[in-house]
Amino acid sequence: MSSQDKEAQEDELLALASIYDEDEFKRADSAQGGETRICLELPQNFKIFVRGSPTECLQNSGYEYTICFLPPLVLNFELPPDYPSVCPPVFTLSSKWLSPTQLTALCKHLDNLWEENRGCVVLFAWMQFLKEETLAYLNITSPYEIKLCHRENGQRRTSLFPLNAELDGCGAAGAATAQEEILDERAVQDVESLSSLIGEILDFDQAQQKKCFNSKMFLCSICFSEKLGSECMYFMECRHIYCKSCLKDYFEIQIRDGQVHCLSCPEPKCSSVATPGQVKELVGEELFARYDRLLLQSSLDLMADVVYCPRPCCQTPVMQEPGCTMGICSSCNYAFCTLCKMTYHGVSPCKVTAEKLMDLRNEYQEADEATKIFLEQRYGKRGIRKALEELESREWLEKNSKACPRCGTHIEKLDGCNKMTCTGCRQYFCWLCMGCLSRASPYGHFNDVSSPCFNRLFQAMNVDAEDED
Repeated sequence: MSSQDKEAQEDELLALASIYDEDEFKRADSAQGGETRICLELPQNFKIFVRGSPTECLQNSGYEYTICFLPPLVLNFELPPDYPSVCPPVFTLSSKWLSPTQLTALCKHLDNLWEENRGCVVLFAWMQFLKEETLAYLNITSPYEIKLCHRENGQRRTSLFPLNAELDGCGAAGAATAQEEILDERAVQDVESLSSLIGEILDFDQAQQKKCFNSKMFLCSICFSEKLGSECMYFMECRHIYCKSCLKDYFEIQIRDGQVHCLSCPEPKCSSVATPGQVKELVGEELFARYDRLLLQSSLDLMADVVYCPRPCCQTPVMQEPGCTMGICSSCNYAFCTLCKMTYHGVSPCKVTAEKLMDLRNEYQEADEATKIFLEQRYGKRGIRKALEELESREWLEKNSKACPRCGTHIEKLDGCNKMTCTGCRQYFCWLCMGCLSRASPYGHFNDVSSPCFNRLFQAMNVDAEDED
C-alpha cells in the first residue's frame, strides 16, 4: 500500500466518522472498512400497500400503511490496499424492502460512479447517491406494494414496487425477462417472509418517529414550558403535546376519583383518549392497577349480557344466557336470579324487600304500560298489589301512630292524657318524649320539675280543643 493511498483512506474514514453519527457509520475494527446504514428521505404521506392479509394470504383486499421511515440500506465495504489509486472498494449492498433486481441496479450505478471518479475517494459520493437519489433512480413512488413473487424452482422472494409498475418480472409480461436476468452477487435481500417484513417496517418507522420526537423541543400547553420531546407525550389521534409531569398529575387525579374514561386530551373540545400504555408509563403500579380494574368493570357494565355475582365478597362477572334469569357464578358457584339478585327461585316471582318497596311503588306508578307489564311479570301482579298496600299501611302507621319504647307495638292516640298504656306489653310510657314510665307512679314524670314533660300531661288535649274551636 502506497503512502498516498493509505493517507487517502484514513482521511476518508475520519471524514465519514465526523459527518455521520454512530447509527449511520461504523468503522471496522480489524480492517480498512466499515458499514454504513442509509435511511432514505421519504416524501410526506408515503404509503406502502400489502395485498391480502399480513399472514401472507393473497386475497383481493389489501392493507395500506402510511409511514415516514423505511429500514435503512446497508452498505458494507472494505478498502483494498491500492484504493483509491487503482481499485474500487469491495462492497455488498443489502436491504429488507428492495428486491434483488433493484439492488442489482443500484450496485451497477455505484460501479459507474467509481468509473467516473476513478483515482479519487468515492464512499461519500456513494452514500449521498443512495440517500438522496435511490427513490428517483428506481422510480419508486407512493403507494408502494409489497408482494410475493414465485420462481420456477418454487422459491419465493419479496419485492416492493409501485402499483403501476412492472419491475422484477412479477407480472406475466415480465416473467421471461426475470428468468434471464442476472442478479449481482453483491445485492442481498435480507428478508424472511412477507409478514416479518411488514412487522419490521412498521416497528422501524415507529422507533424512528419516536427518536425524532425525543430530540425536538415542544411547548407544553399546560405549564407553558419548553421541554425536550423525551420529557413530553402526545395523544395519538390529535397529536396534541404536553409534558409528562403535567399529564402525570392530571391522570393521577382522574384515576383516584374513578374517572378512568376521562383521561382525554386536556385541549378544550378534544376527544382524543390516552392509551393504556401511555397511562402505565406515567402513573405508578398501584394507580395503574386501579385504572385497569375500573376500565374493565366499566366495559363490562356496558355489556347487556354481563351481571355481577351479588355476594359482596365475590362480585365476579357472570355471562347471562339470553332469555334466562338464572346466573351461576364461575368463582363461588352461587346460583342467583339476575333480576332481584337473590337466590334463584325458578318460576316464582321475585320477592320484594323492605328497602325496595318505595322504589318499586314509584317505578310502577310512573311507568308506561309496557314497563308495568314487565314489573307484574317479574314480581307478580298480586305481589305488587300486596307491596303497595303494605307500603301504604306503613306510611299511615308512621304518620298516625308511635311505636311502644319497650316492644315496638304501634299505638294510636285518639284521646286522653299523655300517659299511655301499650296494648301489647302493658308498659306505661309518655306520648310526648316516648320514655317508659314507672308502674308504681306513672304520673310522677309529669309532676317532676326536672322532667322535660313537666306539667304537660294534658298538652295534646288542649291543642286538640283549640283546633276544634
